[in-house]
Amino acid sequence: MSDQQPVKLSASGPPETVMPEEPAPAVEALERARTMAPADRAAALRLIVADRPRWSAAWAALGDDATDPVEAYAYYRVGYHRGLDALRASGWRGSGYVRWRHPSNRGFLSALAGLARQAAVIGETDEAERCELFLRQCDPSWPPTEDAPGG
Repeated sequence: MSDQQPVKLSASGPPETVMPEEPAPAVEALERARTMAPADRAAALRLIVADRPRWSAAWAALGDDATDPVEAYAYYRVGYHRGLDALRASGWRGSGYVRWRHPSNRGFLSALAGLARQAAVIGETDEAERCELFLRQCDPSWPPTEDAPGG
């Protein structure tokens, strides 16, 4: 456990959780993979996920890359659940903010947003609605106004 307290308590609202950053080489590898040609991108993303299977951003990138809605749904769902695990490890107790403005939270939020989109595509409207509500509970300013990748 680190000496830093990842959950910020505030008198003006619920606590805020910020997940730890991934190592710079992993982040750089993910950014490089996202710019590759489709044939190379999928293999590169899979290697990153195999190396860092707990990283939501890598799973979300696989979901973004998938062409089949069910495959994308599965990748996003894994990313979402791995993100919940990471949030809990960071002190989150089931409520409080998980904001987009913190780059380390974007993988989880991207996976959750992707899950909401794909649930709607495959007709799982109740899941899509729950995910959309959860996004707004995590970050009341959702959706993000900046055009940053989920990383």
